[in-house]
Amino acid sequence: MTRAKALRLLALAMGYGCAAIGLFHVLGGNAAIPGASRAGATVDSLGRFLGAIFTGYGLAWIRATRQSPIPASAVRLLTGVFLLGALGRVLSVAVAGWPHWFQTALGCLELALSPVLFRLADADEKAARPSGTRTAEAEV
Repeated sequence: MTRAKALRLLALAMGYGCAAIGLFHVLGGNAAIPGASRAGATVDSLGRFLGAIFTGYGLAWIRATRQSPIPASAVRLLTGVFLLGALGRVLSVAVAGWPHWFQTALGCLELALSPVLFRLADADEKAARPSGTRTAEAEV
C-alpha cells in the first residue's frame, strides 16, 4: 500500500469514526461516557456539547479526504488537535488519576496514531506531483 493510500484510508477512518462517536455522545449523553452514567446534568450537558464538536471534527477529516490531493496543512492541523486531546488525557492522569480503562486505551491510541498521521500528512500531495518536479525542500 502506498503512503498516499494509507493516508486516505486512515483519514477516512478518523472522519467516520469521530463523527459516529460524536453522534453517539450527542444522543447518549452520560450513558456514552464509560464510568460516568450517573455524573449528573452538568456532565451530561458538557458531554452532549463536546459530542457535537467531535462530530464536526470528524466531518472536517472527511472534508479533507474529499480534496485531491489531501492538503497536508489540513492533516497537520487536525492531527495537532488530536494530539492536544491526547495530551489533555495525560494531564488529567497527572491531576486526577487514572480514568476508566477504556479512556486509557483511547489515550494510548491517540498518542500512537498522532506521529503516524504527522508522518503521512504530505503523502498525497507528494504522490500528486509530477515525477520530475523538484521542491524547495529537496533543494535545501
